[in-house]
Amino acid sequence: MDDDDFTIESAREAAARDELEQWVTAFLRSPGSDNAELADILSGEMQCWTGPVELPFDDLNRLAGPPDQPTLGRLDEDGVEKAEGMQDSIEDGWSPAPLVVSIRDGQMVVEDGNHRIEGLRRAGNTAYWAVVGFADSDERDRFAARSEERTMSENTPDTKGPDGTEYDEKATEDAHRRMTGGSQDT
Repeated sequence: MDDDDFTIESAREAAARDELEQWVTAFLRSPGSDNAELADILSGEMQCWTGPVELPFDDLNRLAGPPDQPTLGRLDEDGVEKAEGMQDSIEDGWSPAPLVVSIRDGQMVVEDGNHRIEGLRRAGNTAYWAVVGFADSDERDRFAARSEERTMSENTPDTKGPDGTEYDEKATEDAHRRMTGGSQDT
């Protein structure tokens, strides 16, 4: 595989074949990531992988980034330059490879992709696709359950009015029926 083969779609295809761990290892060893040491570490520590899933940047613990972002370290001049180059490419239509994230002590840690996040953030994105590694299947299942709960709450219609009072669904339907002359359609 060359760098162009490590896309969101190729990660989805690998996941469908139950080969996401191999995809992550190959990606980390590729010239695009150039992180064979991390590939070896994650192969030993992460037993299960899922994804790609879209994750908000605010939920991620980044290991490196600019001074105005919560990170453990700062990007040096070369890192900032690399992120700016990625920003330009993203604005020109490039879709970077998914981020590589692990769950450690209940936190989502960016293992590979800090420059991609910064390029994406500078291009106006607030979330991006990631493959996520877990120490065991129980941890993966807890993550899946939390993700499903979050998705369900985001897709649940608001049942409160602007003043905070609960909508009465039946009363709302009755009022709509009266306003439309008995028809449910507008």
